Amino acid sequence: MNAPTFWTPEFVITTQKDGIVTMRQTGELPPYRPTIIASLIHWATQCPDRIFLAERDAEQRWATLTYANALAYSRALAAGLLEQGLGPDKPLIILSENSVSHALLGLAAQYAGVPYAPLSPSWSTLSGSFTRLKAAVNLLNPGLVFAEDGDKYRDALAALPDIPAICAINPPTNALTMQDLAASRGRENADKAYASVNGKSVAKYLFTSGSTGTPKAVINTQNMLASNQAMMVDCMPFLAEEPPVIVDWSPWHHTAGGNYVFNMVLVNGGSFYLDDGRPSPTDFWKTVRNIKDVRPTWHFAVPVFYDQLAKAITDDSDLAAAFFERNKMMVYAGAGLAQHSWDTIKQKGREISGSDILFCTNLGSTETAPFAFGCTDNTPSPGNVGVPARGLKLKLIPCEGGYEPLLKGPSITQGYFKNDAGTRDAFDEDGFYHLGDAIRPADPDDLSKGFFFAGRLAENFKLSTGTWVRVGALRSAIVDAFGGLLRDVVVVGENHSELGALGIANDATLGELAGGTLPENPLSHPAIKAAFQQRLNTFAATASGSSTKLVRMTLLGAVPDPELGEITDKGSLNQRALRQHRTDQIEAMYNNQGTLIIAAKPK
Repeated sequence: MNAPTFWTPEFVITTQKDGIVTMRQTGELPPYRPTIIASLIHWATQCPDRIFLAERDAEQRWATLTYANALAYSRALAAGLLEQGLGPDKPLIILSENSVSHALLGLAAQYAGVPYAPLSPSWSTLSGSFTRLKAAVNLLNPGLVFAEDGDKYRDALAALPDIPAICAINPPTNALTMQDLAASRGRENADKAYASVNGKSVAKYLFTSGSTGTPKAVINTQNMLASNQAMMVDCMPFLAEEPPVIVDWSPWHHTAGGNYVFNMVLVNGGSFYLDDGRPSPTDFWKTVRNIKDVRPTWHFAVPVFYDQLAKAITDDSDLAAAFFERNKMMVYAGAGLAQHSWDTIKQKGREISGSDILFCTNLGSTETAPFAFGCTDNTPSPGNVGVPARGLKLKLIPCEGGYEPLLKGPSITQGYFKNDAGTRDAFDEDGFYHLGDAIRPADPDDLSKGFFFAGRLAENFKLSTGTWVRVGALRSAIVDAFGGLLRDVVVVGENHSELGALGIANDATLGELAGGTLPENPLSHPAIKAAFQQRLNTFAATASGSSTKLVRMTLLGAVPDPELGEITDKGSLNQRALRQHRTDQIEAMYNNQGTLIIAAKPK
């Protein structure tokens, strides 16, 4: 396997008298195709028979779609969308999970110059009132709604009686099918519409996760998406040298899955196998099966996937071989990664591939398309998000011992749809976008060494002593310190003088400690409680001050609820929402009410 090639960035860095730093890479962003559809047309012409998309059919076999067929079908669907009256001011909304039909409709909308909005499926399946779904519909005024399975989304479609529906399977009465839409004869109208599509055209509206407030519709233009892919190829040139082959489940209603991963495959002429699994106890076996089939060359996932992968590759040598033999790069995002998972995966990768496979994270947001920071150094531990991409200008404003990063460049959104106030608040007076994060340099004397994510600014809080608590960095440190006992943790202590935490247990590890059966209340089991106590004591003893000294802990009661915004669409915990919704449990912990609480013992 050829070693992957990466960038060697050089920077222009200036520091103002007020401590504000600006940073950008030297040189210009290389030329790129002006639209995402231009890449589909390019590969359909150059490699018409190459597999572009694949998903499992009813018999669990891979059903594949070539680039040529994907272009032909998207063009036919584009004609149908225009025939239904859709246009720049009459978008398409998509309710469903990832599927080939979902992908084709998204591509068809872009071909026709029709904005589309893939919405979180939870808005249509986990709510009886469909509050967020109706809010999105009222904002966007769509002309057509797509649901993959008419039965699964029947209630949601019934809640939108004035919007025509299209379904791939089980269409309700009066709904269109994919075949109906593709039967339009107006191919020349679709071609005429595509001739008018340019970099300023709106490709899609993506809703923010709501981790810092009500979800907003982020305007994604064609140039925003196309330039962002050029930044990725500049960072990772090997993507253009050898078309990537991936197996992925990351949801397309989120920028990571729908822009970063999907567009990366398309722009570089790769093959995308849709993973019908999930990093969950019930569905991870499907992901294992798919990895063994596909043998990916690049992989993206949230940290909980890598936690499960670390254990699985230890027990399954066939899975380890399939995952690492062709893999040139692994990326995680959405939350911090535990050190023990990182170490296991890096070691197994070296054993199988004979070299260090890059394992890294990035930093970005829905508003940045999302790639903004990239790390290509083989670091000894997780967390370094890297440096700003070529074509972006970074402004660093000192705050809370680190920096708040602001960005300007072609891949940054122009704002939020029909939300002038939100747009104004998102940018400073010089047009730089506020990421809303805190970062700290890996080396304060050399910013080219990259930065560490230090949490969402909106999630940080002060203890009653006036001391700031930087939640992001502390959360990662706690998860690492508890060495596999915890999957995640909610840091608490606002209006208190001491730090506490609500832990989310790693059920598999705790079950092993309990002799194979996980108790209903894990901390009631002597072995489990002793393990937590020992880790808490050690962590508290090494703290440098009250902002890092964890004094008490209990396990989170009810599972985090995505409908309440307690889990973001990135798959990470919404710390602020969980603190707001679990006040009774937090206060009970501070008042020492109950036996399922552990407190740090003095040295």
